[in-house]
Amino acid sequence: MSGVSVIRSALIFFMPNDCLIPTQRVQVSFSRKLFSCRAKFADSEIDDGSVNLKVVSPALLTAEKEEAKAVLTLFLKKQGLSNAIAARTINKSDLFINHLLLRLHLIHKSRYLVGRELTTLEIRDALNPYLESLFEEHGTHLVHAVENFPNRSIKEKTTTTVPVLNSTIDTKKLRAVSRVSELGPTGKLRPQILYLMEHGLKLEQIKEITRKFPAFAYYSLEGKIKPVIEFFLDLGVPKSDIPIILNKRPQLCGISLTENLKPTMLFLETLGVDKKQWAKVIYRFPALLTYSKQKVETTTGFLYEMGISEESVGKILTRCPHIISYSVEEKLRPTAEYFHSLGVDVAVLLYRSPQTFGLSIEGNLKPVTQFFLERGYSMEDVGTMISRYGALYTFSLAENIVPKWDFFLTMEYSKSELIKFPQYFGYSLEGRIKPRYAIMKKSGVMLLLNQLLTLSDTDFDTALKKKMNKLLPKN
Repeated sequence: MSGVSVIRSALIFFMPNDCLIPTQRVQVSFSRKLFSCRAKFADSEIDDGSVNLKVVSPALLTAEKEEAKAVLTLFLKKQGLSNAIAARTINKSDLFINHLLLRLHLIHKSRYLVGRELTTLEIRDALNPYLESLFEEHGTHLVHAVENFPNRSIKEKTTTTVPVLNSTIDTKKLRAVSRVSELGPTGKLRPQILYLMEHGLKLEQIKEITRKFPAFAYYSLEGKIKPVIEFFLDLGVPKSDIPIILNKRPQLCGISLTENLKPTMLFLETLGVDKKQWAKVIYRFPALLTYSKQKVETTTGFLYEMGISEESVGKILTRCPHIISYSVEEKLRPTAEYFHSLGVDVAVLLYRSPQTFGLSIEGNLKPVTQFFLERGYSMEDVGTMISRYGALYTFSLAENIVPKWDFFLTMEYSKSELIKFPQYFGYSLEGRIKPRYAIMKKSGVMLLLNQLLTLSDTDFDTALKKKMNKLLPKN
């Protein structure tokens, strides 16, 4: 074997329960000319074979690297390594950690494209099956394989085990789904399944959750599922919302109530989240409770940087907790810069319509801007419209803005009315705009656009009658 020498030496491998198993350690030295690491984090790219991916921001990359190290450390300790040996292995495994990040980005590529960051649980779920497959492949030589990554033998083995890994995952998934339907000694479904069904989940829903997250089938009733669900119910979460919340984030049932959920909620309350609104916050975005303190602080730090007060930050997190999932450097900051170029007060827009900052600049924001520019509005006009109505950019061009614009052209209003009242695009065309306009036309008078749509039915009739009375000849 050219360029490769193999040396065998004795090794004591530590297993659980203080069991010592003597094994052989295989030491592989490799020629730099023959083998090189293709997992390169430089020049904003990761190169691994034929795969090229744009790397996320340095801050996020650093955070993910620490997450990957934590996952690997925990995995090694579960295999029986002491804290010291696990720490030593991590310190010697930078290239392998980079390799894990590459796999993470490949698995969740679509999430990065839309600026969504992964939670700690999602990172664990992505990396643990791969580490398990490597352990099955290398056994007690895993530590050596990790420390000496990459060399030809390891690269070949990890590449050829991917199909086996997929097969293993499929088998585990099928076993987990089957477990949901299994009957216990009493001839009934397992207690945790019955409990979930009592709280609104149908058996097929539980199976679907398990297909997405197999570990859910193994959560204990008393130790995991019941405490979390009862905690949510005590917070005021309606029983009817439990199935929706668990479908969105089943991992919540696997998180310690005392060590994770409650401390996380207390931390978010210090940032201003209204504790009276937890039921609504959890329903809107249950994943909020799975984000790390560092991730939350990164996002809130950006909000403060944009000039938002502490009180307003709390209100934003309460109304739109999804904002925590957006990458600061890949999503929030570029979006803020785009709106700033339109002359928009970014702090005001963030407070009024934080969901707008989750939209794609190229796919959503620029097309809407261009639509109005092509119809004679200036950049300043567009900035004024979005400042007055931040939700404008959340509407579909084809299904909302275009048909309403076409009807607006028949309404005998000047185009400046839309600058004054861009909220026009937020009303139903068939349910509000057309019926109200038809009534107004029949009366023979004209109301301002905002009066036409914002007034209640009673006030609308009153406004029309006043206008009509003014047209009557005076005695």
